[in-house]
Amino acid sequence: MRDRYERVAAEMVARYGVRVRRWRTSMSGVAWAVTYQDGRVARLIESPRPRGPMSAAVFLHEIGHHAIGIGSCKPRCLEEYHAWVFALREMEANGLNVTDAVRTRMRRSLEYAVRKAIRRGIQSIPPELAPYAPGLAGLVARIGLTPRPGKDRDGA
Repeated sequence: MRDRYERVAAEMVARYGVRVRRWRTSMSGVAWAVTYQDGRVARLIESPRPRGPMSAAVFLHEIGHHAIGIGSCKPRCLEEYHAWVFALREMEANGLNVTDAVRTRMRRSLEYAVRKAIRRGIQSIPPELAPYAPGLAGLVARIGLTPRPGKDRDGA
């Protein structure tokens, strides 16, 4: 299984042109890009080395930011959602185990992202993130947030 995690990590880094600046010992990560004056773009991440389901999920989440394009989704909480969807989709496609702990991490991370967006004054919550705001129903109603118009969850 360890070989599978290493193979997936190597494939993702090569596919998206990402450089791992540092392997973290904690289960946290960060993704960023640097644009140089000559136009070159360096895509960088810090992440735990994928050795199990949780570290693989965090690693793939950070790769996901580059796969979808850093800053390409507004608001920021929507980018977080798409990076998590990318991570879980890649785990499943590569035969990596998506555990309940990984799904819980995704849910809690997105709940935090929605709370942060509300604190920062978001005007509407994207429909994809509505499931991650149920505990915030009172706050959402009190400050007058409305769901963002868009497609239904089934795409209709």
